[in-house]
Amino acid sequence: MVQLYNLHPFGSQRVVPCKQEPAHFCCGRDVLFVASTAASCRVEVFAVRDQGRCDPLGSFATLGPVLRMAHSQAGDYLVTIEEKSKATFLRAYMNWRCMSAGSSRVCVRMVGHKMEESYSETLKEQMSIVEMPLSDPPLCISCCPVNGDLLVGCKNKLVMFCLKYLVIKQNLTVLDFERSLILHIDNFIPAEVAFCARHIAITTELDVLILKLELVQQSADRTDQRAHTVSTLEKPADGGPSTHTLQLELDEFIICQKPVELLGEESKLCEIPITLESTELPTEDTKRFQVRYLLFRRFTPDQSPFGFCEETKLHSVQLLPVYRTAHEETENKRELLNLFCFFSLPHVGYLYSVGKLVELISTYQYSEKSEQAVLTPQFLHVITSGNLQCFTVRCSAAAARDEDPYIDTTVKACPPVALDVCTLRMQLFIGPRAICHFKNHIILLTKADTEDITERRKPTRRMLSRKADSIKSRTNSESEPGWNLYIINTVSTIQLYREMVDYSRTYENVKTESCIHLLSEAHLLVRAAIMDPSFLKSDEKEELLRAFRESCAALGDCYSRFDTKDYHLALPYYRMSGLSMTEVLKRLVSEGDEIQTYERGFIFYLTHSLNEDLNEELSKESANKVLQILYLADPVQLPHILCSPSMTNVCPLTAVKYLQKVEKMMPSVVLTLTKAFMALKMEDLMMYEHEMDSYKETILACGFIGQPKLLRQRKEGIAIPTEFAVHLKEMQPGLLVAATVALHENSKIELEEADTFFKVLCSNSENTIPQLLMDFWEALLVVCSQEEIVQELLLRVTSQYVWRISKKQLPETKPLKTTEDLINSCNHFGLIFPWVTSIMSAGSPSDKDYCEDISKLQSLLCSQSINIASALPVLEPLTEAGNVGLTIRVLCNTRLGKYEEAIDQLLKRCPDAAVLYAQHELKDDNRAVWWNKLLPELCKRTRLTGNDCPVLISSLKAETLSVVAMELELKDFLSLLPEDGTAAFFLPHLLHCSQRKLLI
Repeated sequence: MVQLYNLHPFGSQRVVPCKQEPAHFCCGRDVLFVASTAASCRVEVFAVRDQGRCDPLGSFATLGPVLRMAHSQAGDYLVTIEEKSKATFLRAYMNWRCMSAGSSRVCVRMVGHKMEESYSETLKEQMSIVEMPLSDPPLCISCCPVNGDLLVGCKNKLVMFCLKYLVIKQNLTVLDFERSLILHIDNFIPAEVAFCARHIAITTELDVLILKLELVQQSADRTDQRAHTVSTLEKPADGGPSTHTLQLELDEFIICQKPVELLGEESKLCEIPITLESTELPTEDTKRFQVRYLLFRRFTPDQSPFGFCEETKLHSVQLLPVYRTAHEETENKRELLNLFCFFSLPHVGYLYSVGKLVELISTYQYSEKSEQAVLTPQFLHVITSGNLQCFTVRCSAAAARDEDPYIDTTVKACPPVALDVCTLRMQLFIGPRAICHFKNHIILLTKADTEDITERRKPTRRMLSRKADSIKSRTNSESEPGWNLYIINTVSTIQLYREMVDYSRTYENVKTESCIHLLSEAHLLVRAAIMDPSFLKSDEKEELLRAFRESCAALGDCYSRFDTKDYHLALPYYRMSGLSMTEVLKRLVSEGDEIQTYERGFIFYLTHSLNEDLNEELSKESANKVLQILYLADPVQLPHILCSPSMTNVCPLTAVKYLQKVEKMMPSVVLTLTKAFMALKMEDLMMYEHEMDSYKETILACGFIGQPKLLRQRKEGIAIPTEFAVHLKEMQPGLLVAATVALHENSKIELEEADTFFKVLCSNSENTIPQLLMDFWEALLVVCSQEEIVQELLLRVTSQYVWRISKKQLPETKPLKTTEDLINSCNHFGLIFPWVTSIMSAGSPSDKDYCEDISKLQSLLCSQSINIASALPVLEPLTEAGNVGLTIRVLCNTRLGKYEEAIDQLLKRCPDAAVLYAQHELKDDNRAVWWNKLLPELCKRTRLTGNDCPVLISSLKAETLSVVAMELELKDFLSLLPEDGTAAFFLPHLLHCSQRKLLI
């Protein structure tokens, strides 16, 4: 559906002061080129000033009448197809601006001609005409707006010329071309071509083909400079004309082929074979291309009432590049974001996206037969026999999604690409013939037919007989040729935006969709202006940004007030507008109107905004109003929105009354906790205890999962404890820890965030660990199943145990779990080994003050969970700390398999525990340490100390020799005994060893 709005995109118009009747014209960066008809073979150049004022810059002669012309912004050259003596020539006019300074020097040279030093100095001050000979007459031309390369269409081929910048001397650079590639297309006569960023669009009378030249990997063999890309379908085997021929005349009948549209990979099936021929001189930098088909579309002659078969043909093919939105740091870099292709039949136009995805974006239905069309990032301008029409386009909507694929979220939005196009204006003109676009100007050539002029000057009835002859004579006179070249100034984006917004208000209470549609058009208009590469240097930059935010706010209002299927868009548009929640409420909520109703979009915006962490507190009046609105619209949300930081100032008594009403319909744990939260705000402890006694503690802990904001709220990205959390810390710390563990296990709070939460809650500094956080870590170790987090927690609690023991620092509150509790509930804490207990029994009395931390640390090291290698740096401060340090060192050496070092440490510091250690640790594969290490060490140390060490003697006699005698053969046992030992001492064990052998 095309909607018609009578807006005013066209502002003032001026007549271009041409001396001769224009045949063709085109625009440069800031100039207008006008080629006259065959009577005068000249091109006039006009400078385009503000408000469309044109000042003549000069003119230059051409070889013959200009048939086609185009200007390239890259290189600032004009290329023409000219005719002389029934032959066509392709010429490029370089350095043409020098003629405006009065220079009349002209240099004519052949493409690729080597510059001579004799006239190189004069190149700066003269216009240079480059002749480009072709084997076939040129039919159409196009310049790439990105790099200035030239594409020429000939019968059955396309020829590409690369723009070259030749450095003659240090301060002299000359432009030239190199014919680099030929695309051979059999049985194909291009009517028009468009060329941009190696994309090529070609049209015949009824066929459209869009291609892309892609670079391929260089091959080692450079002898073959040709690469072939052919369609997958074969030609007809009967040798007749190829099936892509438009019409086959047979006798008196015309056979028309069926219309077809092939997109993307399917377009290979178009049966139009293309062969590439590289014409560059082979060098190391020679580029090799292959062709990728993007789109093929074939139309049939128009059988509609609007026209006849012979009038049906395509026109106005264009490729429009859209660039990524510029930023201050990338001001001078233009990155191509998407490419759009437009082409038109007499009564319908088609706009395709051919960048990342090939798809039809919009179809344009014209009210009359079109003559020509020109596409811009914001509009499509079409001329018919009597009108200049302005249509909206969807390029900015498609490009915005290419720039940000996640634009359609709760944070950002953009009107859809499939939004119906609309006609902004149908401006009457007499005899429009040709059109082109330049910045914010439209250049329009009008040429009235004889009957148009006659009708325009038709006399009154009483003067008709006397004036008829004179009218006819004046029509044919040279003084009134009946043509004009206009430069029409389009109004600024801001001015047209304002008009669209004002016009949309007429539909607010009548046609909802029309209001949204027109505001969407205004939004896309501004968005397209912001994406323009010149936006950063625009005088309207700040005004455009302000208009963009205003359009977002207006669209947010529409989706909030109207009952539409896309009501959820109210949220992202309001966010993009930058409006605060208070400002939105003022826009939508009428003061004192108790019967006002609210649509889904507004409720959606409110609930989502309140459920997120916004740094905005509503006033008491606004918060109470929101409470009332949501109670009526969505009562289930009340417990959740009351926990929002934005609702801090809500009246708790009013909130409890609403919650009690909701509880009768839908009771829940979250609702009960919210009532308790409100009771704390009212300092009603009796009500608080009543609510908290409604459920068991485990259920309450899980209830916080449903609404974590009952415990913590974020402000500026930091987790801040609520009054509820502060109260639980003092009265029910176990519930607080259990609730936080439940939040972590349900991905409602991260480990680092929980650390900050408890530190802030306990008013501890950044480097101090409160006991409540230790309780959380220990409780989390009980339930956590993620190995990475478990290891992190083990290192954290180990570090804290070590710090407390080494610094002799007692916890500020009583730990929630004892060592025994942890051993019984958590497999990361193991039973403490007997030899550890033996060592600690002989410890100093001061260690008893920190026995809980010591035992927890030893319990951790007695388990197999902690990674000892990672824990060694953490344990370093305790390694010399008396018996505690000894147990730590021995435990670590044992876990690392260093049993001999562990025995040495025990024999040196606590011999009493050596045998206990051996009995517990030296088993199975480690049993050989008894006789290889322990027995020799005991014997050695006993010999050195004599009878002064009864512990060593006892250990040697009672346990070690008994174990060795049981394990070894008699011969091996004898070899281990010291030569200077007392026989009576070892005899009982030798006897026992020999008797064991006899029994076996």
